[in-house]
Amino acid sequence: MAQLIDVYPYRLIGDASIPEFFVGKRAPGKVYADQWRMVGGKVIDGEKAWEAAFRELKEETGVVPVKFWSPPTLNQFYEPSSDTVHHIPVFAARLPAGAGIKLNEEHSDYKWITIDVAERYINWPEQLRIMQLIHQILTSQAILQDWIIPINK
Repeated sequence: MAQLIDVYPYRLIGDASIPEFFVGKRAPGKVYADQWRMVGGKVIDGEKAWEAAFRELKEETGVVPVKFWSPPTLNQFYEPSSDTVHHIPVFAARLPAGAGIKLNEEHSDYKWITIDVAERYINWPEQLRIMQLIHQILTSQAILQDWIIPINK
């Protein structure tokens, strides 16, 4: 089974630098059709997990982040159909506030949401937990230097 990655794109708005998260609505006929989700994908042979996350972000949004980092957590869940326990690396990507999103064929729509409405969009409890953690890190301005991944566009 391929290794998976999750990316939580966000932008900071207003003088208070309130984080808004990108969520994309999965297109009909795609895995997780009609669900609102963050960016996700698979690691290709020869890629590091962070390289796959950066690639998937550009493919799904058309945007290069201004900050790219790995929060100190994993997305974990059990998949009964394959009897697999997934341990998925998590990445956060700050996008420019005015970035124009260019969705690929995997999504039919997108929104920017704040953490206070995330429960209306995110159905997976673990993904909601991760979004809340990233929000907490951002609002406390506690991104450690060790978590930052240098961007070589």
